[in-house]
Amino acid sequence: MSDNLTRLLAGHVCSTSFNAFPRETIHKAKLHILDTLGAAIAGSASRETRTVLEVLGIQAGMGRSSIWGRPISADARTAALVNGVSAHAYELDDSGGCDHSGAVVLPAALAALGDCDRPFSGRELLRSVLLGYEVGRRVLEAVGGYEEHNGLGWHSTGTCGAFGAAAAVGTMLDLDADAMTSALGTACSFVGGTWAFIHNGSSTKKLHAGRAAEGGLMAAYLAKRDFEGPDSVFDAERWGSFFATFGAGRGDPQALVLDFGMNWRLNRCSIKPHATCRGTHAGIDALDLLLQRHGLDAADIEAIEVDISRFQYGMCGGKTIESRAQAQMSLPYALAARLRYGKVFLAELEEAAWSAAAIGSLMDRITVRIDPAMRDEDEPAITIVTDNRERHRLIVEFPLGGPQNPLSDERLIGKYAELASMVLPSHRVNALCDFVLDLESRADARSLLDLLQ
Repeated sequence: MSDNLTRLLAGHVCSTSFNAFPRETIHKAKLHILDTLGAAIAGSASRETRTVLEVLGIQAGMGRSSIWGRPISADARTAALVNGVSAHAYELDDSGGCDHSGAVVLPAALAALGDCDRPFSGRELLRSVLLGYEVGRRVLEAVGGYEEHNGLGWHSTGTCGAFGAAAAVGTMLDLDADAMTSALGTACSFVGGTWAFIHNGSSTKKLHAGRAAEGGLMAAYLAKRDFEGPDSVFDAERWGSFFATFGAGRGDPQALVLDFGMNWRLNRCSIKPHATCRGTHAGIDALDLLLQRHGLDAADIEAIEVDISRFQYGMCGGKTIESRAQAQMSLPYALAARLRYGKVFLAELEEAAWSAAAIGSLMDRITVRIDPAMRDEDEPAITIVTDNRERHRLIVEFPLGGPQNPLSDERLIGKYAELASMVLPSHRVNALCDFVLDLESRADARSLLDLLQ
C-alpha cells in the first residue's frame, strides 16, 4: 500500500492511546454516549424501528448483540443497523460530527462489543468511540464541510458516518495500520443516503444512521479477515475516490490528517434540547429569548418573520406538515409549536400536535424569506411582530446545546432519563446512567449490553 492519506489517517487512529484524550473530552464523550442511548432507547418504540424489526424478522436468541430497548438480541451487523435507526428516529441524537455521529458510531461499537470474547474495558470503549467521532468529522471537513457536501444532496450522516463507524470498530478489533487502511477503504463501498427524503417527509433519513453503522462495522470485520480495501479512497486525484465522487473536488483532503490529536472533534459536537433538526434550534432559542426579554406570550404575537439562508431554507424552511419527519425538519413548525405548546419535544411531534387547527393558524402567520446575503451556515434571523405593531429581531449565533452554549450536565442527564424512562423501568434507567458516567473505571464494558435491554 502506498503512503497516502488513507494510510496516514489509519496510522494516526491506530497509534492514538486513551491517554491522548484530556479529562474534559472524556467527560464529554460519556455525556454523548448517555445522550445517544437515551434517544435510542426511546426511539426503539418508534414506527421506523418497529418496521425494520418486522422486515428483518428478528426474534429472541438470534445473536449476542443487544437490540436496545427490546428483550431481544441479534448478530452484530443487524444490531448496528436497528440501533442506528432507533438512535436517529426522533431527531434527538447529537449533531455536529459526521453530522449525527452518536447514532452511527455508538450502535456500531456496541454491536461489536457483543461479539467480544474477552473483558473489554470502559477505557477501550471510550477510545474507540472518540476515534470514531474523530474520523467521521474529519472526513466531512475534508470533503468540503457540512454545507458544501450536504448542498450537493448527500446526507453526511450516511456518507461520512460509515468511515467513523469503521474506525471505531477497527479500533475495538485492534487492527494494525494496514488492516485499518483496508477498513477505511472498504467503508466507502457502504456509504450513501441523499436529502431526497426532505421533499415528502419520508422516513429514510433514519435509515442513513443505521446503514452507516452497519456498513462501517462490516468494513472493519472484513478487514480483520484480510479483506483488502482500496488505499486510494482519499486520493483526491483518483477516479472513484471519495473526495472526487462525493465532493466534486471542492474539499481540502489534507484536513483529513492535519494536526491530528490537537483538537478532538467530539468537542465541537452538540447535544439537542429540542426534538427537531439542529437547523431549527437557533430559531427556537431566538423566539424563547424574545418572549422572555419583552415579557410576551403567544397571545401577544401577531406575526413572525424568518430570514434564512438559501441552504437552510432548503433544509428546514418548509411549511407542509403531513408527517412526523416533515415536522422534525420544519423551522416554521418548530416556531409554531413553541408558541402553542411552550416547547418542542416528543409530544409536539405527534400527529395530534402538528395537525391541530391552532397550529395551522399560527403557521399562516409565519413568513419565511431567503436572504441572499446570508452564508449557508448562518443562523436564521427571527423577527416577532406584536399585536401593537412592535418589532423585535434576534439572531442566536450559538444555539443551546452547542459547545459555546452547552446544556448543563443536570439538564442533559434529565433529558436522558426522560427518554429512557419511556421504555425502561426506573431502576434500569438509573443503573445505566451510573454505568456510563463511570465508564472509564469499568473493567468490562460488556455489562452495559444487558442494561440496554
